[in-house]
Amino acid sequence: MNCFTRLSNEPAPLACDPCLAPYRDALAARTLRTAETARKLTGGRMSLADFASGHEYFGLHRDAAGWVFREWAPNATRIIVRGDFTNWEERPGFVMKSKPGGAWELRLPAEALRHGDHYLLSMEWEGGRGDRVPAYARCVVQDEATGLFSAVVYAPERPYAFRHPSPPAPAMPLVYESHVGMAQEEPKVGSFAEFRVKTLPRIAKAGYNTIQLMAVMGHPYYGSFGYHVANFFAVAGRFGTPDEFKELVDAAHGLGLRVIIDLVHSHATRNEVEGLGRYDGSRTAFFHAGARGEHAAWDSLLFDYAKPEVLHFLLSNCRYWLDEFRIDGFRFDGVTSMMYLHHGLGKTFTSYADYFGPDVDEDAVCYLGLANTVIHTVRPDAVTVAEDVSGMPGLAAPLGQPGGIGFDYRLAMGVTDMWFKLFDIPDENWPLGWMYHELCNRRRDERSISYAECHDQAIVGGKTAIFRLADAAMYDAMHVSSASLAVDRAVALHKMMRLATLASAGHGYLNFMGNEFGHPEWIDFPREGNHWSMMHARRLWSLAENPDLRYRFLAVFDRVMLETVKSRPEFTRCIPQLVRLDETAKILIFERDDLYFCFNFHPERSYFDYAFEVREGVFETVLDSDAPEFGGFARREPGQTYFTRNSRLSLYLPNRSALVLKRR
Repeated sequence: MNCFTRLSNEPAPLACDPCLAPYRDALAARTLRTAETARKLTGGRMSLADFASGHEYFGLHRDAAGWVFREWAPNATRIIVRGDFTNWEERPGFVMKSKPGGAWELRLPAEALRHGDHYLLSMEWEGGRGDRVPAYARCVVQDEATGLFSAVVYAPERPYAFRHPSPPAPAMPLVYESHVGMAQEEPKVGSFAEFRVKTLPRIAKAGYNTIQLMAVMGHPYYGSFGYHVANFFAVAGRFGTPDEFKELVDAAHGLGLRVIIDLVHSHATRNEVEGLGRYDGSRTAFFHAGARGEHAAWDSLLFDYAKPEVLHFLLSNCRYWLDEFRIDGFRFDGVTSMMYLHHGLGKTFTSYADYFGPDVDEDAVCYLGLANTVIHTVRPDAVTVAEDVSGMPGLAAPLGQPGGIGFDYRLAMGVTDMWFKLFDIPDENWPLGWMYHELCNRRRDERSISYAECHDQAIVGGKTAIFRLADAAMYDAMHVSSASLAVDRAVALHKMMRLATLASAGHGYLNFMGNEFGHPEWIDFPREGNHWSMMHARRLWSLAENPDLRYRFLAVFDRVMLETVKSRPEFTRCIPQLVRLDETAKILIFERDDLYFCFNFHPERSYFDYAFEVREGVFETVLDSDAPEFGGFARREPGQTYFTRNSRLSLYLPNRSALVLKRR
């Protein structure tokens, strides 16, 4: 058994990769820059985690004297708080006082505000004025009649009391990527409460141990999928209250599920009233000036990561979600966009020089290191995952090592690209050598999470894997009695691509909700172009529960597939070892831990006595994708035991099927 163990003293990226030798100084400079920035921010008087507590100072809070409200708006000349408690009038007693450093403060007696009161800031600046939702608002809602947003005083008499501790970090995160709003079967916006009651049990039953929640932070436009954030310290009000989100997290923990959320610090919505765009009349309070402060492809604004006040805001945001909601970590969105001035747009990364040239935003790279420092100081068991397509060395290497940015995992984004490129090639021409290379292509000094597909492939304009494979046949041939070569192919390859991805995954696996059972069609949020329909912004769970449809076979296979690796705590500590790669026969066999994964990708040929060399022993069947309970054709006898002969094993490998064997 050839194993790779991640130890506390594992080699730094420089030692593992000789190609990085010319960039020794650049790697060291990054680590030094992060440490020096931390010292400047803290002044040596506190830890960086203590510095990241702006949410405890800014925003609305109760204290012994009543209420204290603070905001940072350096360009403002006057700020008045108005709301239900002032009959939405500007009153003298609610004028904020200017403080050093661009801060503003207002103190009010306890009886001045009540839980549930709505409010806004009337902000003035040189040459203008406007209403604003506070940047540190912890609860923001939209009026159904007017469509306008406002902050809400959120101070229930009985704050939610957590009951369940967070589960221990699993050896292999099996991540169920989810969206609360579209998680219900009815064509509507789902709620935190509905997700807790109806969806969490499904996820736990399916065998996943981690949920990744999208779109949790406040975002004005539902169709943005949560990526145009306006309210960084507030849950999305359309899904429910802060306490309802806490109850969701607590219930997940009670089911043994860890919870991570999408953290969108790569950009922010342009919105001004409810967002940070020209928050105090100036666009440069939080964002870069000019073209550098705008993301043309995303129509959004870009943070100035060199500014101490922006670092205070973003680092405090990291800590806030850990402290307030007891989540277990973050998936950092758009990391490639953050790290490069070109944002990765139209860029092919072909040289190591691309990772160290003038196009790298070293301020952003430094921020990512600072964020990981805060997160892992506050919660040593927290998980951080980086979405980066560039392959930046050191991204998921430990902090303190030369160039180490500190993420626990990076997404293996090339794997899903590989599968969807294969869909454009006739099956008999699939290059298995390239397939296996892409499945295992990762840096040895970093941990990664693989996936066959995520939400990206299903967004309107794209197609899920099952839809790409079956196409129109999904609409009339998914019944168990239907005869369709297209569906037979789709079901078989759907299982095989997932098993190959999981079996070869570096250290974790991810799936978008519903894709495990081949959820049909695409994701399309309500918009003018579809007449504001929610028919494609939901999950048809009943398809997987209908005994007359083939979706249930895929769901059962996915669950058994996950259990196969979950029962092996050493699985991710072992590197896949190639046993046989036969391009002509379309056979791929590799070993990992005590398992042999045998794939026949040929569209037509079955092999009745396919032999290959193995260690002497007896082998048991662990998983057969062709089994009838998985919608297969039962071409192998169930539960077979295989014996070696002269260190060779002979197997019956039907076309488009996978077999997993365990060596006794």
